[in-house]
Amino acid sequence: KGLQRDYQVASTAKHFIAYSNNKGAREGMARVDPQMSPREIENIHVYPWVKVIKEGGLLGVMSSYNDYDGFPIQSSYYWLTTRLRKEMKFKGYVVSDSDAVEYLHSKHGTSKDMKESVRQAVEAGLNVRCTFRSPDSYVLPLRELVEEGSISMETINERVRDILRVKFMVGLFDMPYQMDLRQADVEVNSIKNQEIALQASRESIVLLKNENNTLPLSVNDMKKISVCGPNANDAAYALTHYGPLAVEVTSVLQGIEDKVGKSNVLYTKGCDIVDANWPESEIMSYPLTEEEKVEIEKAVQNAKKSDVAIVVLGGNNRTCGENKSRSSLDLPGRQLDLLQAVYNTGTPVVLVLIHGRPNSINWADKYIPAILEAWYPGSQGGTAIADVLFGDYNPGGKLTVTVPKSVGQIPFNFPSKPNSQVDGGSQVGLKGNMSRVNGALYPFGYGLSYTTFDYSDLEVFPKVATGKQNITIRFKIKNTGNSAGDEVVQLYTRDVLSSVTTYEKNLRGFERIHLDPREEKELEFVLTPNDLSLLNKHNEWIVEPGEFRIMVGSSSEDIRLEATFHIRDIFDYMFETVINVTSDSVLYKVLDNNEETKRKGKSG
Repeated sequence: KGLQRDYQVASTAKHFIAYSNNKGAREGMARVDPQMSPREIENIHVYPWVKVIKEGGLLGVMSSYNDYDGFPIQSSYYWLTTRLRKEMKFKGYVVSDSDAVEYLHSKHGTSKDMKESVRQAVEAGLNVRCTFRSPDSYVLPLRELVEEGSISMETINERVRDILRVKFMVGLFDMPYQMDLRQADVEVNSIKNQEIALQASRESIVLLKNENNTLPLSVNDMKKISVCGPNANDAAYALTHYGPLAVEVTSVLQGIEDKVGKSNVLYTKGCDIVDANWPESEIMSYPLTEEEKVEIEKAVQNAKKSDVAIVVLGGNNRTCGENKSRSSLDLPGRQLDLLQAVYNTGTPVVLVLIHGRPNSINWADKYIPAILEAWYPGSQGGTAIADVLFGDYNPGGKLTVTVPKSVGQIPFNFPSKPNSQVDGGSQVGLKGNMSRVNGALYPFGYGLSYTTFDYSDLEVFPKVATGKQNITIRFKIKNTGNSAGDEVVQLYTRDVLSSVTTYEKNLRGFERIHLDPREEKELEFVLTPNDLSLLNKHNEWIVEPGEFRIMVGSSSEDIRLEATFHIRDIFDYMFETVINVTSDSVLYKVLDNNEETKRKGKSG
């Protein structure tokens, strides 16, 4: 909705569908054989597409490289036409991922050559082929197919019609050429947009740990601050081939120096992102080289002279990006060696993570008192991180992923089925019966703040309803701390008893709110029948009668309020309600008792 406001541009969502989660996690250039059941595909992967198409009016879809259940998506009429256009009512264009068309013959082996691949893709529903190279890679084979009657002009007209429809919608025929080219230099990376980027960076930072209120740091109390780590003075994360390449980037080091003064900061790199033997060093231990020992020792000496040591670790485009699956989720290279050495000085340590995927930082979580998760924080990231470190901004971000303790737990994601994290053993050690570490390092939706929030006064109505009614949830949240801050309130549901297994928690709403100290607000969420539906054994989306649990909290595991309501079969509900009431009253109560309808005096 944001990108397509007033249809200035067409937004293209990717990748459709069942993308990633490939067997053996060997994603790379393969992207084949995703290991997901049909029901998981519908609940997790199809669900957001339905939402963005029906509610957001999405105009572009990129078809994916992968197959599903033996059928390449790029040549699947079922996925690109039956499901996407006929069921989801998609009215835009389908563009292939870069080489998805030729992969039909060069990778999947379901086509004999490029010409046959073009035929399969176009007939399946492809409108535009991405990565145009030369006419013989797409256009000439397509012309031959039309001339020989293998693809009808009716099909060509349908594919072109989809493209033209979008072009008309975004006004390309009203104003096909840009007449004021200088305006781009005024608009792109303007001061106003930089301010928005800075606020986005601030809001995305997640506080993972803050033992004994280590953060925020006091500028006045810090005489010397040591900064080290391969990401401390590196801005490469913000300059990638899928992002901006010509913007000024503020590193974490610069952001700290701007905050406290350069003379108060001691900096050394400490180590590189990876070592000389990486990635083999992820599965085999190599001794530190003399050069590595020297650089880590510099960081140690700086830490000993400082009031606090800020260590900035993680990854960059060497360790994370397209075609870059890893064999481990641990910090790469010598980063853990650096962190442990600095910690052993006794100087308080703050860990800042900059990376594109979660790392299993078990040692850091146990011993480092304060940890910030910054992801790739954008060109203003260094300023945003410094604002959080020194209390000029109170972090309120939440994790949108589950962080596992070990790569051996993968696949590990939210939502999960009942009891999926239950292990038979509970005792550790030689005489114990526990065989694996269980649970997430950090759960979905997790994130701390410099203040505290209290949840109260949960109301759910109606308590008994039919599968055609909305359910309203109201509650209050209060900032009980001394600092203003943001809380991302999360609403989860569970179908307690169902004909097929359902997830333990379904995220059905969230809202980020800002509260001053002692300020209290009342929030309201409305659950629609669609929010309560499940895909039954007949592959029908229905709302089953029974008990539903409402859970409101600060994360998927930090649940603060709970309540239940019941869905009744409409005929049972009518039979119970009909006693001693008029037929009009029955109809009113059974078919619709929503507050909105009640105010308008309507029913049905």
